Amino acid sequence: MFNLSRINQFWRLPVGHDYWRQNQQGSPLLSVEDSISLRVLVLALVITGIVATDIAGETQFSLWAIPVSFMGAIWSYRSRRDRNTSVKFCIAIGMLIALGAFFGRLIGELNDTRLGLAELLIQLQILHSFDTPRRKDLGYSIVIGLILLGVAATLSQTLAFAPVLLLFLAIALPTLVLDYRSRLGLEKLNFKRQKVKEKKLSSLLPFYVLLFAVIVAIGLAIFAVMPRLPGYQLRTFPVSSNINVKGEFTGRSIINPGYVRQGNNQGEGGSGTANGQGANGEPGTVDNNFYYGFNSQMNQNLRGAMKPKVVMRVRSQAAGFWRVLAFDQYTGKGWKISRNDDVTTLRRSPWNAQINLSTPIISTKSQEIVQTYTVVADLPNLIPALSYPKEIYFPTPMIAVDQENGLRAPVQLSEGFTYTVVSEVPYRDRTALGKALTKYPQSIKQYYLQIPPEIADKVRKRTEEILANYNRERVAKSSKTLDSPYEKALYLAQYLKQNYFTPENPLDLPYLSDKEDLVEAFLFKHKGGYPDHYSTVLTVMLRSIGIPARLVAGFSPGEFNPFTGMYVVKNTDAYAMTEVYFPKYGWFAFDPIPNHPLIPPSIEDVETFGVLRQFWQWVASWVPSPIRGWVDYLVSTILREIFRAIAWFFALFSQGWLGVLTGLILSTTTAFFCWLGWEQWREWLNRRWLKKLSPMESLYQQMLQWTAKKGLGKHPAQTPLEYARVAYQHHSSANAEIIDEICQAYVSWRYGGYSPNTQQLKEKWRKFQAASNTK
Repeated sequence: MFNLSRINQFWRLPVGHDYWRQNQQGSPLLSVEDSISLRVLVLALVITGIVATDIAGETQFSLWAIPVSFMGAIWSYRSRRDRNTSVKFCIAIGMLIALGAFFGRLIGELNDTRLGLAELLIQLQILHSFDTPRRKDLGYSIVIGLILLGVAATLSQTLAFAPVLLLFLAIALPTLVLDYRSRLGLEKLNFKRQKVKEKKLSSLLPFYVLLFAVIVAIGLAIFAVMPRLPGYQLRTFPVSSNINVKGEFTGRSIINPGYVRQGNNQGEGGSGTANGQGANGEPGTVDNNFYYGFNSQMNQNLRGAMKPKVVMRVRSQAAGFWRVLAFDQYTGKGWKISRNDDVTTLRRSPWNAQINLSTPIISTKSQEIVQTYTVVADLPNLIPALSYPKEIYFPTPMIAVDQENGLRAPVQLSEGFTYTVVSEVPYRDRTALGKALTKYPQSIKQYYLQIPPEIADKVRKRTEEILANYNRERVAKSSKTLDSPYEKALYLAQYLKQNYFTPENPLDLPYLSDKEDLVEAFLFKHKGGYPDHYSTVLTVMLRSIGIPARLVAGFSPGEFNPFTGMYVVKNTDAYAMTEVYFPKYGWFAFDPIPNHPLIPPSIEDVETFGVLRQFWQWVASWVPSPIRGWVDYLVSTILREIFRAIAWFFALFSQGWLGVLTGLILSTTTAFFCWLGWEQWREWLNRRWLKKLSPMESLYQQMLQWTAKKGLGKHPAQTPLEYARVAYQHHSSANAEIIDEICQAYVSWRYGGYSPNTQQLKEKWRKFQAASNTK
């Protein structure tokens, strides 16, 4: 039988009935946060994070998340002293449902999970907001707000994120102050003392404003000097949601909204016309919004200009020419893709957005460059990318590749369209390209040496005359002549820049008549033309002397925004330039357009210190050119050597066990010397600081530093005399007497105006240290 007395005795223990009743009313050990101010500020931080995500990701989480967050905050405050067991169960169930929904969405968003993760985090925070009784729970909400702000920072493509960031910082400062006061228990005051506290906090408002300004200034300074190193270390890239393509995709049609299609509304075959004008060289006007060259035919007998507007934003590891398409056949008044119907259709796996592209084998060093394009305004179904793309992460099931290595999509690139390209961009080695062979394959000569017979001899003679004049001057000066296709292409591009004019008015140059040729009119009649005409002339001139060339159209890098790290590209950044073929090395571009760089930006031009570079360019405009050139050379040399040394060091770890061992030895040795240098620097600063002090103050500080090294330092709350009394408990009587004497002299000097015999005290202290060191 059971012993009822033992049961009753157990029931009286703390784990029995009394304990159960006590916990029904809430554990006395539970530290409840009563500060309404702290709760309001934490809620404001979370709301700011949600709004930042909406602004950066162009979502609408705020419409439902903010009202529910208010409800959760009110509920949590009113029930902060209750057990809320049923609420906790509901929160747990809700979190599991949110997690399941997230995994369901994840299948369609494998290439960019940032928005999905942000939505999951917002849902978890809302559920969490219904049960935040303690300060620690509010701390979790602060962290979630900070994470949401970080997600918004990675999604942001404009400066619209900057005001939200400043607002978050302005709210975070008083939040951290109140959180720290709560940790110290300063909030648990009576009503009268609470009034005094609020008055003191309001008087600190100027200090908060000053602190906010200092933090922003320091943050901007750090941001300016921080290297912008290449990103994309993870192989998951931003891509729009999957787009289903209806019907058969052949890849032969180019859909340019600036062209009126003939025959069918899909523009099959690319027979479109600009503004109702013919595409075969008839006079016409340029479309206001769309570049006329993004079509299977390029009519350069058009006049006018586009109205500037942003069309896309590009996040890239390096600047470059965002190549769209190339032309191989010159028509006399423009260009044509002669093999427009000869395209290859590539399909991607149903499980991811990656499409692999075949790249030609080239005998030069290359670098992998990742670019992510976000379309802001409607564009044709032509896919901009850096040269030699090898992977593309695209939301459609297939794309097409033409014979000029241009990429085509089955749908028009509309606003909000996002995709990522991985290109293997070759380095431009002038020495190697200058030694390239001139024996071209038949497939190259067949398409890239074509010139209308009517102008071939005339253009060739003019080109040879320009080169011969240069060579005669170089021979007279005993200098090197132009003896390679690369050097000839460079010189001809520079010659066109310097010796022909560009009309200021886009309508000044007359239209070409039916029998006129653009190149002939440019060289011999008008002595100039519009920007794209320069590239056409250079391409035809190179062909006339047997150098394969083609016309390539695309976008310049655009304006780099150092705050977002993105290149902002406008429709007016679209233009055409010349690509020249070099056997075994591939195609390289030359830009003959005035006010453009002769060599387009590429992987050699990295925005590692983008903000500093822009600041220096502004300062350099006020500095004399010799000084500017010397500073540019010095800084570029230093940075080049630093990055070369870093690259060499990391390359050691890929050279087997010997390389790894060498790298570890170098890193350990470097760390040791850095530590040694840092210690010497601190010692030098300390000696310099002690010399600036008065003799008595200096001696007192030396004594404190020595005792601190011995592990018996002075506590900040102790007075000198209290420390002197404590010294007798930890030091020998002789040592304690010296410490006591110095402390007594210091107090008399500092507070009593007494001038002690510092020389005698210093002598005693030296003997004391010498005796201690010999023991």
